[in-house]
Amino acid sequence: MNADQGLFVPLILGIIEGVTEFLPVSSTGHILLVGHFLGFDSPGRVFEVMIQLGAILAIAVLYFQRLLGIARDAIARKPGALRFILGVFLASAPAAIAGVLLHDFIKTVIYETPIVICVMLIVGGIILLYVDQLKLEPKYTDIYNYPPLLCLYIGLFQMLALVPGVSRSGATIVGSLLMGTDKRSAAEFTFFIAMPIMGGAFLYDFWKSKDLIATSGIGIGIAIGFAAAFVTAFFVVRYLLDFISRNGFAVFAYWRIFVGALGLWGLLLFK
Repeated sequence: MNADQGLFVPLILGIIEGVTEFLPVSSTGHILLVGHFLGFDSPGRVFEVMIQLGAILAIAVLYFQRLLGIARDAIARKPGALRFILGVFLASAPAAIAGVLLHDFIKTVIYETPIVICVMLIVGGIILLYVDQLKLEPKYTDIYNYPPLLCLYIGLFQMLALVPGVSRSGATIVGSLLMGTDKRSAAEFTFFIAMPIMGGAFLYDFWKSKDLIATSGIGIGIAIGFAAAFVTAFFVVRYLLDFISRNGFAVFAYWRIFVGALGLWGLLLFK
């Protein structure tokens, strides 16, 4: 971030991150597109990854009691808790491994190709709209009863979100619904698997970019974006599950298509 960019753009991007992180609309796609059109300079694309920790901390705060209960049950070796922890690990592992192996390619090539983001937003919106309208009979309605193999399959779907514009939550929700979960538990499961995968991405990027952060002056921008993401994500997550239970995912699908089309128009207009 250049000094003359001020704090307004990081604040706006942090708000966008918090609002969109747990919606199936691709938070990374949104902040990369908005940053592109606002001329935001993020060395190594560190800013976009690291402010995600604010959204993750919002989940940790909201789910603190449940996380504590799961930890207590796991220490007591209760099978349900151990199975759930295994499921979260299996769902997180594929994207974590692929993210490490493809890290440089993703950050230096795909993140710098806004047309790919726009196309993925549109395609993902069409898929989400189609799946949302299917008359599927859910077999799993409680995330604590998800079988380990189901969690692994969900994790394979999550790998698709390494391409910005796909959406981590969108990919996992679509995969979950197609494999027999209901909408509410599919959305909730994305909250839990977000914590290890995005927390790990934060730590990995921080370790790889610590010298860049120290010398580029982007640290204050990250702090502003982090705080904005935390506050907005806190309120979004607090009301999201009830909204999805009542309305499904169609509104998010239409939004993806709109943003993707608007982005393509902007790229053609201002190329």
